[in-house]
Amino acid sequence: MEYHIDLPLTMEKSASLKAGDRVYLNGIIYTARDAAHQRLAALLDRGEPLPFPLEDSVIYYVGPTPAAPGAIIGSAGPTTSYRMDAYAPRLLSLGLRGMIGKGKRSKEVIDAMQKAGAVYFGAIGGAGALLAQCVLEAELTAFEDLGAEAIRRLRVKDFPVVVVIDSKGNNLYEQGRRSYLNQLLVNKPVLG
Repeated sequence: MEYHIDLPLTMEKSASLKAGDRVYLNGIIYTARDAAHQRLAALLDRGEPLPFPLEDSVIYYVGPTPAAPGAIIGSAGPTTSYRMDAYAPRLLSLGLRGMIGKGKRSKEVIDAMQKAGAVYFGAIGGAGALLAQCVLEAELTAFEDLGAEAIRRLRVKDFPVVVVIDSKGNNLYEQGRRSYLNQLLVNKPVLG
């Protein structure tokens, strides 16, 4: 299926998505990579407020390149998600509803997603310049000293993603692997 979703990503919206669905996101997403996640965890450990609201938010695992003159943002392709796996369950328990990245996630993250009713979206690696065209506004939000890894508030329009893991734990990577193996068995060549 194909969906156009206006953010925030409520539990009702995330529950309607299935692994393999194509989604176009519209609204506010936040950027955060490894270093930013480490600092978010430190803020939580000290009981301090986070620099953006987690409830029904979507975090994009990206460290955009510097914007060219006149551009809103530089190339903004996804980074490998497993580097955030140590932090994701805690953020999910506090209301984070969606994550955008590339690559597989740990069992602990998938379990936390199911408890939180959250989804993991995949964005196409290597298409950062094209994805940047979907960003209408980019505002530095926190941790400016981290440069590309600082947290930014992005307003996006028709930002293309695929549901890799849905809120029930269905995993497109596993489904694709099973489908491929089944095809191999069905089309097994006969040697004479």
